[in-house]
Amino acid sequence: MQKIFLADEAATTKLGAKLATITPNNFVIYLYGELGAGKTTLVRGFLQKLGHVGRVKSPTYTIMETYQVSNKIIHHLDLYRLNDPEELNFIGIRDFAQNDIWLIEWPENGKGFLPEPNLCCSLKPKNSGRMATFKAENKIIAKLELQD
Repeated sequence: MQKIFLADEAATTKLGAKLATITPNNFVIYLYGELGAGKTTLVRGFLQKLGHVGRVKSPTYTIMETYQVSNKIIHHLDLYRLNDPEELNFIGIRDFAQNDIWLIEWPENGKGFLPEPNLCCSLKPKNSGRMATFKAENKIIAKLELQD
């Protein structure tokens, strides 16, 4: 387990960018945290680092947004409004390529229908910032050091 204090939104964006540089294809990241915890900010940093220049918003109502950047396909899911995990079958979640990258907010709402995570990130408010806690294979966590 690795913990990283994020002082502000810029630090959260920087963490997302760092994740983008170490995340291989065929990788699933679960993002936990209450509303406003910074999950979408982290995803925004991830996508921008890979070259996405458009707007990145939480797909709260669409459930999933797919981006193709840097020869990678990234699926950003927000399952906050999902009433039943089986709804994921209606968007064809099992039909997507296994080589894709998945960034999934509120994964607990899709239990039983989502790919297993390679990395779990929990964001919780702490003082004026937030604490990011990661669980994953040791080789992935070791690459998360943000010191320059």
